[in-house]
Amino acid sequence: MQSTAPYRDLFYTSQDGLRLFAKDFGERTSKQVPAICLPGLTRNSKDFEALASHLSATRRVLCPDLRGRGRSQYCESWSDYTPQNEMLDVLDLMGAAGIHQAAFIGTSRGGIVTMLLAAQRPNAVRGAVLNDIGPEVSIDGLKRIAGYAGAMEAPATWTEAAFKLRMMNERDFPTLTSDDWYEQARRTFAEEGGVPKIDYDAKIGTALRKGLEAANGALPDMWPQFKALGHAPALVIRGENSDILSAETMQRMEKQHPKITGVTVKDRGHVPFLDEAEALTAIDTFFATL
Repeated sequence: MQSTAPYRDLFYTSQDGLRLFAKDFGERTSKQVPAICLPGLTRNSKDFEALASHLSATRRVLCPDLRGRGRSQYCESWSDYTPQNEMLDVLDLMGAAGIHQAAFIGTSRGGIVTMLLAAQRPNAVRGAVLNDIGPEVSIDGLKRIAGYAGAMEAPATWTEAAFKLRMMNERDFPTLTSDDWYEQARRTFAEEGGVPKIDYDAKIGTALRKGLEAANGALPDMWPQFKALGHAPALVIRGENSDILSAETMQRMEKQHPKITGVTVKDRGHVPFLDEAEALTAIDTFFATL
C-alpha cells in the first residue's frame, strides 16, 4: 500500500533546543480526532506514510521523526535518547500543532512513549494503538535489536540494502516478495548521492545497550503506565512471529484493560507494517469508536 496523500513539513523546537521534524497530513480543520503516529527505536515517519495516507482522508495525522531520526536534529549525548525525553518532544509537537488531544499509534518504542504520555498527561490521550509493544518486553528480542542498532554499516547499493534486510528478517516475514524488501529498504535507509545512508544517530544504539547493561537482565515493566491508558479505547496489534511482545503479555493486556481489542497479524514479526488487511480493519474499527 503506497502513500499518495500530500503532507506539510512541520518543524518545531524541543524544550532542550533541538530542531525537530514531523509530516502533517490531512485537513487541520477536521472535526475528527487527530492521530499522532510514533515510530520505533531507529525508525521514522516513513513507516507511517501508507497508514497516514489512509487515515488523513478523514482526519489530521501527524508523523514525527523523533529526535535523532530522519530529518530531526541529533543529540550531542547518547544519554539524551530516552523515552521520557521523546515523550516531552511529543508534547512540544502537540503545542506547535495546536492539538490538545489525539489518538496515538505507537510502534514499539513509540508505544512506550504513548504509555508514558498516558501516565503523565492522560487527558492528552483520546485513544491508543500499540503496535507490537506492551508493558513487558521480551529480553531476547531487545538483545537482538541491540546487536545491530547503531552498529550496522550502510549498504553500498539499494539492491544490497534489500538483500541484507531480507537475510536478517525473512524468517519472521516469510510472505514478503523481492519488491516488498526493496520497498522496506527505502523506508529503512535515507538516500545520499543515490546510495543508501543510515537514517538515525548511531548513539541511539549506544543508549539501548547502556540501558540493557544497567538493567542487568531484569527489565522493568510498565504495567502502571499501561493502566494509565484505562480511560481510553485501545488496540494492541501483535506480529504472529514477534520476539518483543509475547502472546502471554498480550492476553494479560486484554484482561487488564476494560476497553482494549487485540489483533494478531499473520506472517509478521516485529513489527507489523500496519498496511495488512487485518491491521487496517482493526484500526478503522478503533477510530470509529472514538
